[in-house]
Amino acid sequence: MDANRGQGGIQLLLAAEQEAQCIVNAARNAKMGRLKQAKDEADKEITEYRGHMEAEFQKKVAETSGDSGANVKRLEKETQAKIQHLKSEATRISQDVVHMLLRHVTTLKN
Repeated sequence: MDANRGQGGIQLLLAAEQEAQCIVNAARNAKMGRLKQAKDEADKEITEYRGHMEAEFQKKVAETSGDSGANVKRLEKETQAKIQHLKSEATRISQDVVHMLLRHVTTLKN
């Protein structure tokens, strides 16, 4: 009877070991599946982000180079406006500068 009892205990241990092995394998497979899914999701996000950044880059390139005629015209307008402002300022203060120079040249210092 003790031999049967020992044999039954061994069979029970073997069955428990097989069940544990199945659980471990299932967990390992689930983990591998989740890692593959995470990698696929990350690849998808990377592709979307790269596409978004490429579109922004192309937009900026188009703004700066594709419209160079408009940029040149805008810069010419700004330059002309600044030149006109400087000329008007020079005209406005030229009399004061001439008077200041004459006063310094004609004043004697001891």
